[in-house]
Amino acid sequence: MFERDEIPPHPEENSAEEPLKLVSIEDPMGPAAEAYRTLRTNLFYALVDDPPRAIVITSPGPKEGKSLTCANLGVVLAQAGRRTLIVDCDLRLPSMHHLFGLRNFQGVVDLLAGGYEMRELWHEPVPGLRVLTSGPLPPNPAETLGSRRFAELLAKAREEFDYVLLDAPPVGAVSDPVILATQGDGVLLVLDAQGTRKGALRQSLRSLEAVRANVLGTVVNNVDTSKKNYATYQLYTAR
Repeated sequence: MFERDEIPPHPEENSAEEPLKLVSIEDPMGPAAEAYRTLRTNLFYALVDDPPRAIVITSPGPKEGKSLTCANLGVVLAQAGRRTLIVDCDLRLPSMHHLFGLRNFQGVVDLLAGGYEMRELWHEPVPGLRVLTSGPLPPNPAETLGSRRFAELLAKAREEFDYVLLDAPPVGAVSDPVILATQGDGVLLVLDAQGTRKGALRQSLRSLEAVRANVLGTVVNNVDTSKKNYATYQLYTAR
């Protein structure tokens, strides 16, 4: 288990007027993109004997960067030659289609309803990276994600891809991420260095531990780079 990876702020986060961009594509030589590559390296080597393949990415609360982290991690995994699938499992407030500039007429909800193959509905915004958007929002997101059909979808995705990233809603808001945590191989908990409260983090960890989720570590987003030397990185080992 690695404890944390630190991601400096995205320049775009300073303005609510501009659409969010993926630093792994727009600024590949910048400190944020390098931090995502470090996170990728940790996934490759921190758990060599039993590497996680289906990873749930969530956060204690909203607007802490979990979807940006999921999208950028997917990009750098694909850039390293890993067959990667991102599934937008935030069936309440999906954002993957916004981040990648995709249409969201059909997606995972349509796939679960039947009549489609996965490859008919995914997009490929970056070579080697497939993105399955949410599709129309269901009236019962938690039951949808806990269904037998979703478990079958995840099993098929594991067979076809090296990594499956599940973008989940915040832990503190709904039960959906806890349900997903029981199906994935591990959970990455994304924190905002400027905004995440310790109480919210503790409560999130308790919720995940209650279902015996494998918490791989934390990603600290929105770090003040003026206080850290990003020329070097450290892998935090298991406790």
